[in-house]
Amino acid sequence: MPNYTAVTKHITLPDGRQISIETGKLAKFADGAVVVRLGDAMLLATVVSQPSSRGDVDFLPLSVDYQEKFGGAGNIPGSFQRREGRLSDAEILVCRIVDRILRPMFPKDYHYEVQVMITLISADKTVQPDALAALAASAALSISDIPFAGPISEVRVARIDGKLQINPLTADIARADIDLIVGATADSVAMVEGEMDEVSEEEMVEAIAYAHEAIKEQVRVQLELAAEVEKSHTKREYPKYEENDDLKKRIQEGVYEQAYKVAHSGNPSKAGRKEDFGAIKKTLTAQLLEEQPELDMKMFGRYYSSAEKKAIRDMMIKERTRLDGRQLTEIRPIWSEVNYLPGAHGSALFTRGETQSLTTVALGTKLDEQIIDTAMTSGYSKFMLHYNFPAFSTGEVKPNRGPGRREIGHGNLAQRSLKKVMPSDDENPYTVRIVSDILESNGSSSMATVCAGSMALMDAGIPIRSAVSGIAMGLVQDKETGEYAVLSDILGDEDHLGDMDFKVTGTEKGIVACQMDIKIQGLSAEIMTAALHQAREGRLHILREMAKTIAAPAAELKPHTPRSHKMLIDKEYIGAVIGPGGKVIQQIQKDTNATVIIEEKDEKGHVSIYASNQEDMQAAIDRIRAIAATPEIGETYKGKVRSIQPYGAFVEIMPGKDGLLHISEVSHERLAALEGVLEVGQEIDVKLLDIDKKTGKYRLSRKVLLPKPERAADSNGAA
Repeated sequence: MPNYTAVTKHITLPDGRQISIETGKLAKFADGAVVVRLGDAMLLATVVSQPSSRGDVDFLPLSVDYQEKFGGAGNIPGSFQRREGRLSDAEILVCRIVDRILRPMFPKDYHYEVQVMITLISADKTVQPDALAALAASAALSISDIPFAGPISEVRVARIDGKLQINPLTADIARADIDLIVGATADSVAMVEGEMDEVSEEEMVEAIAYAHEAIKEQVRVQLELAAEVEKSHTKREYPKYEENDDLKKRIQEGVYEQAYKVAHSGNPSKAGRKEDFGAIKKTLTAQLLEEQPELDMKMFGRYYSSAEKKAIRDMMIKERTRLDGRQLTEIRPIWSEVNYLPGAHGSALFTRGETQSLTTVALGTKLDEQIIDTAMTSGYSKFMLHYNFPAFSTGEVKPNRGPGRREIGHGNLAQRSLKKVMPSDDENPYTVRIVSDILESNGSSSMATVCAGSMALMDAGIPIRSAVSGIAMGLVQDKETGEYAVLSDILGDEDHLGDMDFKVTGTEKGIVACQMDIKIQGLSAEIMTAALHQAREGRLHILREMAKTIAAPAAELKPHTPRSHKMLIDKEYIGAVIGPGGKVIQQIQKDTNATVIIEEKDEKGHVSIYASNQEDMQAAIDRIRAIAATPEIGETYKGKVRSIQPYGAFVEIMPGKDGLLHISEVSHERLAALEGVLEVGQEIDVKLLDIDKKTGKYRLSRKVLLPKPERAADSNGAA
């Protein structure tokens, strides 16, 4: 008999498939552990929280890790060690979407380290596990004694062939024109991320609402599961914040009016505002320390931040204006420049207010494609976007440790946005890498990356279908009165103080990608719709500003951009072009300085040629045509005499293709032999007269290319 008692609950999806949630069988030392299963896909989620906290921690030390086990998919990792290594970008993106919805659900005064680990232990090629990860994490937390204001869940909602579907099959997602991951509690939506094919604001809101209905059912089932697990009935006790109402009131009175005044002054400088707010804090701190030498500085800091935050938020709602003096819908000043870096294949400098991105585009060959090797997918990617956020962009000093989760997440959002307008492979033979380096940051650096990336692609001459812009929207809402202010193009401070960070990217036609995090419960569809429409006006304004610098893709590539050419050859000639051990193709590349890549697809040889100039390109094309082209009747060729026979000569008109030049076709004169007329190795022009349908042999003529001799005149002068 097993030494465990398992509890299992089921969730039925709209298409009839069932998700099971089981606990009590695996990982029993964890504070909470569940296995979520859909089809053959199984995720193990565990959660552990330390019983004590470090005294210097005044935040929630939450870590969320998601990993896919290759063995669960029947694969062996392609790394040198042949084992799972650091998390892939795809795994990190799943960590982020789970973290962003879980983090606000813990008590603000809970400072005990929490680790959530989600592992794909069995894979199903028809199931996307990212849509199940948050459900698994929430279920593990819900059955534990860890304080948690859930349950929550996330689902994928996709519109496929005009119909909205929840957690659709992997193969069907490729046809979707809306593909979103939506996270929510039973009461309100808290997280949205995904991409779309230029859809309207109303269509997006409809998809989110449809996803929320499915989430409500998943939350209900988690509550049923928790009710049957005894450990979850009593949440663990932990020391709460000590309160001092007198100190709180004193700080509120000493801060509110002054902070309100500074907030309303409209200082456009981030450094200037920081100095003004800092002066208030410095003065009040000195006063209170004089009054109370034993002042609890942690308590003071907490109360001060709360009072300052309330003053700024109240100012925005009441005055309908912003920290930097802008109106609610006003976009910061924009200036931009393209072709800023002469060595890049495309470049753009985009500055909006105090946020600046310097972005480059590099165009490479098929050999530069990125190798994708994960438990769920393998293959190649020919479009990459990398986002870098150095410390100097915010005036800080930090070691450069490579891209973190934030950089990967912001880069992915920008990549999704620009991917939607990229040309097809037939229109664009290049591997494209975009790199955005943030040089200044005061809000919306990922959206600056979208704008700069769009402009850099056009500067590079890539025929994108449309320019793309992005904007970050904020929200400040009074919980008591319900009054709110939606903010366009938010500052870093407004992101920190506000209730929403809603990034929206799109073209003139519609939305192509989004990322939304809600910090409050109860965001209505009305506010969300208002924010989206306000975002549209902002996006269109930004697009108009971008068009002043560059309105369409450059007609010509930069002189130093590698040229490309594609050609098809018959399948039978692929081996001849490559040669034994690659000898022929390597010689072609060496002689012409071109890069030649051959793929066999659809019973044809697809040849891609890249060269730095047209002369090298044409030389490579001619060499390949000489090997792989099929002789055509009526065409003239420069051939080389390979052998001479009594009845004629065999002439090579293409590599490996010899034809018979009969002695009667060598000259207009009647020849008894070819000695003294032709020599082995001699190059001559010949015309292909015919190809024998049965044998495939070529019949050549030199005579038809020579001028006919004039006949001698007779004695009467007649010709």
